Amino acid sequence: MAARHRSRTRALQVLFEWDMRREPIDHAIEHYYDTLHSEETQTDVQLKPDKFMEELARGTVANAEQIDKKIEAKAANWRLERMAVVDRNILRLAIYELERNELPGPVVIDEALELARQFSGDESLSFINGVLDAVHRQAGN
Repeated sequence: MAARHRSRTRALQVLFEWDMRREPIDHAIEHYYDTLHSEETQTDVQLKPDKFMEELARGTVANAEQIDKKIEAKAANWRLERMAVVDRNILRLAIYELERNELPGPVVIDEALELARQFSGDESLSFINGVLDAVHRQAGN
């Protein structure tokens, strides 16, 4: 798994926890790192922080209010709280990345769809793709 895709996967897991628990994002990040330690890794090996994951998670949460408005505007007949938690956070993460303009929009959307294939159901793929495509087209990127 490529390093950036792994970081996106980790960021999605952190965002899921943040969304469910409604605790500060730093608590969710810290908890994620704690879960990486198993009995097998309780040696002197230090886990390196995943800076890209942290940047994605913190940036997504810092912009969540504006991102959520964009999702609601493009997700016809779907209220945010009625969406599956994982789908909602895939959308948040991808829209944050789209707004950063560091990668071409189609690459960001493909990454989001890969996360949906891994963590959500088949029916979510077209929904996520449609919302992200609409957000991307509106931004004119």
